[in-house]
Amino acid sequence: MISIRQRKGIQTTEVSEDYVAQEENVKLENKLPSSCTNRRLWTILSFTIGGTVALCTGLLTSVYLATLHENDLWFSNIKEVEREISFRTECGLYYSYYKQMLQAPTLMQGFHGLIYDNKTESMRTINLLQRMNIYQEVFLSILYRVLPIQKYIEPVYFYIYTLFGLQAIYVTALYITSWLLSGTWLSGLLAAFWYVTNRIDTTRVEFTIPLRENWALPFFAIQIAAITYFLRPNLQPLSQRLTLLAIFISTFLFSLTWQFNQFMMLMQALVLFILDSLDMLPAVKVTWLYGIQLTGLLLVCILQFFNSMILGSLLISFNLSVLIARKLQKNLKTGSFLNRLGKLLLHLFVVLCLTLFLNNIIKKILNLKSDEHIFKFLKAKFGFGATRDFDANLYLCEEAFGLLPFNTFERLSDTLLFYAYIFVLSITVIAALAVAFHNLSDSTNQQSMYKMGEYTIGLKPETAYNLIHTILFGFLALSTMRMKYLWTSHMCVFASFGLCSPEIWELLLKLIHLYNPKRICIMRYSIPILILLYLCYKFWPGMMDELSELREFYDPDTVELMNWINSNTPRKAVFAGSMQLLAGVKLCTGRTLTNHPHYEDNSLRERTKAVYQIYAKRAPEEVHALLRSFGTDYVILEDSICYERRHRRGCRLRDLLDIANGHMMDGPGENDPDLKLAGHPRFCEEIKRNLPPYTAYFTRVFQNKTFHVYKLSRNK
Repeated sequence: MISIRQRKGIQTTEVSEDYVAQEENVKLENKLPSSCTNRRLWTILSFTIGGTVALCTGLLTSVYLATLHENDLWFSNIKEVEREISFRTECGLYYSYYKQMLQAPTLMQGFHGLIYDNKTESMRTINLLQRMNIYQEVFLSILYRVLPIQKYIEPVYFYIYTLFGLQAIYVTALYITSWLLSGTWLSGLLAAFWYVTNRIDTTRVEFTIPLRENWALPFFAIQIAAITYFLRPNLQPLSQRLTLLAIFISTFLFSLTWQFNQFMMLMQALVLFILDSLDMLPAVKVTWLYGIQLTGLLLVCILQFFNSMILGSLLISFNLSVLIARKLQKNLKTGSFLNRLGKLLLHLFVVLCLTLFLNNIIKKILNLKSDEHIFKFLKAKFGFGATRDFDANLYLCEEAFGLLPFNTFERLSDTLLFYAYIFVLSITVIAALAVAFHNLSDSTNQQSMYKMGEYTIGLKPETAYNLIHTILFGFLALSTMRMKYLWTSHMCVFASFGLCSPEIWELLLKLIHLYNPKRICIMRYSIPILILLYLCYKFWPGMMDELSELREFYDPDTVELMNWINSNTPRKAVFAGSMQLLAGVKLCTGRTLTNHPHYEDNSLRERTKAVYQIYAKRAPEEVHALLRSFGTDYVILEDSICYERRHRRGCRLRDLLDIANGHMMDGPGENDPDLKLAGHPRFCEEIKRNLPPYTAYFTRVFQNKTFHVYKLSRNK
C-alpha cells in the first residue's frame, strides 16, 4: 500500500502557500454559482430588453411608413377609384386579383376565375396562379372573407396594413441578424435606425405597396437571420432542426411571393459555393442549404402548376451541378496550396460547364423562352454586343435597370452608413483573404483561423457568409439600380454589426498595436451610441416635418377616363394601350386587356410589341389589323408616350419601335446607316387629324388633356 508523507526539512512557508492556494480555490468555487447566476440573469435581462426594443422598432417603422403613405395621398379621404389608381402599373394588376377574389360569389368560383382567366389577356385563357406570383392575394382574400372583420376594416386597408405589418417583420429580422452577428442588441438598434434614416434607398413600400418585392423581402430577411444562426458552430440538435425549419419556411415564402426569387437565390448559392470552396463553411451545412433551396423552389413550382420558368432556372441547374461535381471530385480539399488551387479552378470549370449543359437541356425539353429577354438584356448591358431587340432595349432604357447613381452614396454618407460600411468591409475582407489563404495552404487544419505573427486572425462562418453576401449583392445593386434595396438593407446590418463586434475591434487594435480588452469594450459601445445620437440630432426634425407635411392624390384625367369606361363601354369590351395604364383599367373597370405589365411570358412580349405599334410609323390599316387580331374594341392613346420627353433620344418608346421596325428616329441626331425612312407618319400623331384613312378604321369616343380613346370599326 502506497502512502504519501511530508518530506523532512521542508519549509513550512511552502505548506502554508499551498494551503492558502487551496483556501482561495475553495472560496472561488463558492463564488462560482453566484457568478453564473448573475450572468444568467444578466443574459435574460439583456435578451428581454433587446427583444422588446426589436419589436417596438419594427412596429414604429411600420407605423411611420403607413403614416407617410396616408399623408402623401390622403388615402382615407379619397374615392375608391382614386385609391385604386394610386396603385400604379403592375401594382394595380396584382391588387386587381385580390379584388376579384373578394367579388367572387364563392371561394371556389374565385379560384376557378384565376385558374381559367380570360380577361387579363384577350382571346386567351391563362392560369394566373401558374403565370404570376399572386398566392399572397389569394391568401389575404380568403382571410378577409373568413375572419369577422368586414364591419371594422375595408378590404383595401386590410391589404395595405398587411404589407406595412410585413415591414415591421422586415426591420425586426434585420435587427436580429445584426444582433446575432455582433452579440449585442445595440447593433440591431443601429441597423434599424440606419434603415429608417436611409428610407429613400432602403425601401419604396410607401408608394408601391403591392409590388412583389415588398411581399418577398421580409421573408428573405428572416431567411438570412436564420442562416446566420444556423452557421454558428456547436448548435444543439433541436436548435439546428428548428433553424432548418425556419430557413425552409422563409425560403419557400420568399420564392412563392416574387418572380425574381430564382435570381436572388442564385446569388445566395454562389455565396455558399465560394465559401465552401475556400473551407470557410462546414460542408454538411452547405449541403443542407443547397437542398433547402432546391426543395423550396420545386414546391413553389408544384403550387404554380409546374411553371416552366422555375424548372428552367439557373438556380436548379447550378445547385444540381455543384452537388454532382462534389461527388466527382472527392479529394478537392487536400494537397498543397498550388495543388488545391488547381483543383479549385477545375471544380469551378466543371460546375460552370455542368450548369450550362443542364440548363440548355432543360430549356430545350420544355421549349422555354420565358426568361430569354432577361439574358438578352444582360448581354447588351454588359457590352456583349449592341441589340435592336425591343424587349431588351425596353429594360436598358429604364432608369431602374441602369447603373446605381452616384448620389446614392452621397445620401448614404450623410447618415454615416457608407463610411461605417466601408470601414467594416475593409477589415473583414482582409481577415477573409488571410483565412482563405491559410485554408488553401493547410489542408490538415481546416478552421477559419490564421496566425499572423503573435496574433491570430479568425472569421466566424456566419460572418463569412454575410461578408460574401453583401459583396455579391453590392455588385448586383451597382449594376442594376432596382436591386439596390437588397443591398442597402443588408448594408445597415453589416455596418452596425462591425461597429459593435468585439472581433472586428480586436483585430483592428491588434494590427495597430493598441490591443486592450477594456478598449474593445469602450469602442464597441461608445461609437454606436455616438452615431445613434448623431442620427437623432440630425434627422429627427426632418422626420417630424415629413410626418406633418400633408398632400393629396390628384389625377383628374385618369379618374375621368376610368369613370367614362365604367359608364360608356360594355363589360366585355377589350382595351388596348400601354402596359402601365391597362393594369389600372383592369383594376378600376374590370374590362378585358390585350396586354399587361407582367412581362415574364414570350407570347405576351410579342403581343405587347404588336399593340405598341400605335406609337410607331405604321399605316392605319396595319394598326387596325394588328389590334383586331387580339379582339380589341377600344384603344387608348397617351400624349405622355406619343410626345415623350422623359427619356433621351434613342430611349423614347417611339424610338425603340422605330429601331425595331428598321425606321429612322425622329429629331436631330445620328441614325444607323441601314435604317430607312418610314413610309407612313407616326400613327399616334396622325390619327388626331381625323383624316379619312384613319376615320375609316377608328372613331374617337373620348378625349381629355392626357388620353384619347378610339373605337375600332369591326367591318374592316
